[in-house]
Amino acid sequence: MTSEELLRLLRSHWTTVVTGLDDDDLDRVSGALRELREETAAGDPVAVARAVRRLKRTLAALPPGHPVSEAVGGHRYAAATRELPGLGTIDAVISVLGTDSAALLRTARRRLLAAPALTEAERAALTGTEHARPAGTERAEPAGAERAEQAGTERAEPPGAGHAAPPDAGLIRLRDPDRGIRYPRFQFRPGTAEPLPVVRRINTLLRADRDPWGAADWWLGGNRWLGGVPADLLGVLPDEALERAAAELVGAL
Repeated sequence: MTSEELLRLLRSHWTTVVTGLDDDDLDRVSGALRELREETAAGDPVAVARAVRRLKRTLAALPPGHPVSEAVGGHRYAAATRELPGLGTIDAVISVLGTDSAALLRTARRRLLAAPALTEAERAALTGTEHARPAGTERAEPAGAERAEQAGTERAEPPGAGHAAPPDAGLIRLRDPDRGIRYPRFQFRPGTAEPLPVVRRINTLLRADRDPWGAADWWLGGNRWLGGVPADLLGVLPDEALERAAAELVGAL
């Protein structure tokens, strides 16, 4: 991968770069880009290669699995040439990272980190306490399930239901520079660390594994389709209504 290709990849994923880095790391990326521009304008391939290495180190702060961090850490990058990147490409990346839209994304990131959440330690402490929920937090089974149980019939389980999902499957994990990994609290049943199945399904639709900040913004932001904040509507609206709204967003309908 050449430095030009890296810059184009960085530009194409700029929204998740902004939300995937804390303010200090994003400032380091901007500084590395400005250094790269200066050295490219001077036309010194050795200095450019040094600036690219610095940019690579700053981008390594992106979450694992991010397309840019995968490219930076991949073996393909070792084959990079000393070909100078285009000044126009560098300017385009610097510009997009400094736009008003980027500032709004950074503000949204801070807002999402301020929302109620569980840290990894808090979640671990709650794991296994589902049978000792605080009074009033018990979740009633749907009426149809109760009728099936009274009739002595068994509910059909979807294929694979007998296998427990990995603990983090379908969950939003936000990286907080001060408190580590945070799991937005709305994803779990009250008083427990038990994920809500509808949340996992919708997070899968929203590709929360690749864009956790975007998924969190959907859940915690206003939604005209639903007439409210999706996270606040869990248990208020039917699960199907929430899933349809998410599917509409990603064009799955």
